[in-house]
Order: sequence, then C-alpha cells, then structure tokens
Amino acid sequence: MSDNQMVLQSLEHGLLTITMNRPERRNALNPDMTRGLVEAARRAQDDPEVRAVLLKGAGGTFCVGGDVKSMAEGRAPMAFEAKTATLRKGMEVSRILHQMPKPVVAQLDGAAAGAGLSIALSCDLRIASASCKITTAFAKVGYSGDYGGTYFLTQMLGSAKARELYLLSPVLSAQEAYNLNMVSKVVPDADIEAEALDLARSLANGPSVALGYIKRNINNAESMSLEACFDGEAIHHSRAGETADHKEAAKAFVEKRKPSFLGQ
Repeated sequence: MSDNQMVLQSLEHGLLTITMNRPERRNALNPDMTRGLVEAARRAQDDPEVRAVLLKGAGGTFCVGGDVKSMAEGRAPMAFEAKTATLRKGMEVSRILHQMPKPVVAQLDGAAAGAGLSIALSCDLRIASASCKITTAFAKVGYSGDYGGTYFLTQMLGSAKARELYLLSPVLSAQEAYNLNMVSKVVPDADIEAEALDLARSLANGPSVALGYIKRNINNAESMSLEACFDGEAIHHSRAGETADHKEAAKAFVEKRKPSFLGQ
C-alpha cells in the first residue's frame, strides 16, 4: 500500500478507486503525484484482487494538467536528457491504464485539461459532470502535448479533429465533448459521484477475464493487421470460453436469471 497522500488508493469488492489528491491546486500534476499515479496504475495492473479501476480527482476537479504555477515560478534547471527521461517515466501511467487487461473509468468533474485530459483519454470510459470543462490546453502554455493525448485523440477522433483540438485548444463543455465521442456519458453535477461509482462497480462485478480480452482486442485493432486481429480474437474468445464466468453466464441464460460473476 502506498503512503503517497497525493494519490489515494482504496480497494473494495474488486474496484480500485484512485484519487488524485491536491484539491488546493485543482489536482495539478507535480512529481510526487506523478509517481503516485504510476505506482497506483502498476498496482491496478498487477494485483489480482483488482478487477476494475475508477480514476477521479479530489475536491470536485479531475485534473487541470501540469502545475503551471510552479513552472512559472521556476525551478532548478534540469538537463534536457534528464527532463525528457523524467517526463517519459511519468507518462507510463497513461500507457498502463490503456493497455492493462482491466477496465478503467474516469470521473470527470470540474475540469480535465492538458495532461489531465490525456490521462482521462487513456481510460476506457469517461463519465462527465454537466459543468465540466475539457481542453487540450497545451498550445496556450507553449507546450506540444504529453501523456499520450495526441495518440488517444487521433485514434478516437481522427487526425483532422485532433489537429483542431490541439492547435486551437478550445474549451469544450461536457456536452460538446460527448457529441465528439470524447466522453461516454454526461450527468448532472450532483449525480457524478454516484453515477461514476455505479458504472465502475458494474465493471468490477463483470466477467473480468472476458472484459480484459475485449480490451486487448480493441487495442490490437489500433495497430495490427486484420489477419492478426482475427487470430487474436479467436484465441481470446476460446480462452474466455473456458472460464468459470462463461459457464456461469451460459447457465444463467438458460435459467433466465442474472449471472453472478467471480472474475475467473
């Protein structure tokens, strides 16, 4: 268990809730928070007790990206190679969340901007509160983008729309983001906590092995050939068919009841 208080972790009934905890800075990323996020993502990936993840921010804001105030105040200069390596190490949180065989839900309220948006885009599902503001933000502070945002947006929306959202950096409402398919659902502000938790719990209570294979199949489709994707689907479908969860689902279907999945 981590003692990093900037990133809180809570595991309950297979759901790991990861909370970015710098509410006084609107959960802006700093080195301690970045390390905590990578640590939490690795735990989510490796811990067999974790079946799904809910990623959220404390204090009514998801994450506004890098701590621009600290950047403006200036810190001891770091060599280019060291700066690049440190950034790349922190960006692992997006890769792990995107690739690990467990579903991840991002709860977007307040704002999701810059690297915060990039991390949200690495998740499988995003549920947003009606008042949430969403923006790439990088161009406005003289940066080009990090944490995988250009990759995820291009995969999600195509290069033309990704160029628009990065070069012009508009601030989108939650509804506008939903219309672009950047978020899965928009709910009233008062309902965001309950709705996000219900969604994440439903995934944690689902057929974990099959959900992991579904995620892998879709990730494969981003870069692999049709033949390779077919091969992967055939293998994963057959493996899922050998699980206790599949047998329970088939039995429940015949008995006309809701299945009780065990994640096996």
